[in-house]
Amino acid sequence: MAELTISATAHGLNYLPQYYADHLGLFADHDLKVVATAKDPWTGVLDDLDSGAADIVLGGLWVPGMYWGTPREITVFAQVNHQFPKALVTRDNSPGFGWADLSGSTVLAPGIGGSAPYAFTAGLIREAGVDPAGITFLRDLSTPMFVELFEAGLGDAIVLDSTTAQIMQDKGTGVTAIDYTEAGGIGPNSVYYCRTDRVDELFDRLVHFTTALSEAMRRLRTTTVTELGPLLAAHWPSIPRATLARACERIKRSRTWETTRIDAAASDRWMRILQQEGMVRSAPPFAQLVDSRIVDSAELATTVR
Repeated sequence: MAELTISATAHGLNYLPQYYADHLGLFADHDLKVVATAKDPWTGVLDDLDSGAADIVLGGLWVPGMYWGTPREITVFAQVNHQFPKALVTRDNSPGFGWADLSGSTVLAPGIGGSAPYAFTAGLIREAGVDPAGITFLRDLSTPMFVELFEAGLGDAIVLDSTTAQIMQDKGTGVTAIDYTEAGGIGPNSVYYCRTDRVDELFDRLVHFTTALSEAMRRLRTTTVTELGPLLAAHWPSIPRATLARACERIKRSRTWETTRIDAAASDRWMRILQQEGMVRSAPPFAQLVDSRIVDSAELATTVR
């Protein structure tokens, strides 16, 4: 059985299709043993790629985007998130709340795990015709620290992952004012990538991995959150089961786990947002950032079977 090692930037609910594929034995069905590790700090994923400790990385598309055109050559081949499962949380429930309501306010945007929460939020604000310069963003601290400070009175809103947003809502310390899966459209939030010089070597394993991941996504659509309960509890035992179930149900209702195929227009949009933020020198074209051959082969293998 071939082995594929994954170094991930986090261990989050949005990665559930991968955990579910492993739980169901779908990787083993394709003669593949998958070993995954979440890195802390997350930048260790790049060290793992360099050393060969990891074959592939699971993380944000913004990282390969920023490295495009540099000596570090990275190839993206599939995604696990077709949307950005994040939320803007405020203190009170304000019907009709929109991005313009943030003007003059202070927004906490956790950044110790990366710049995506802030960058994508700023991009959505611009697309709504609002100038982010009129909003004070506090960045670069961890999610737990910012949550604690927000609950103690700092800021007017906070950008969070869907699970943390649900935790706060269930505690009564915050309300989801804007769900990014509803307001943000589609976009490759979390993707898989590897060193470009290893694509040919890993090709067959990547096809088998992507085929199993796609099957897990398909099964998730017909699996109830109640049935997923034991798996959720095993991965996140410290989070109340009811909260996990509600967070999972919210993501399941979205298009987050719809496909492993990265949408070209959505990728280009994300790169334009990064360019607007000055995070890339120029927006990497989809065809130069993503190698779709693995997903193509995985879909063909599924059709043949």
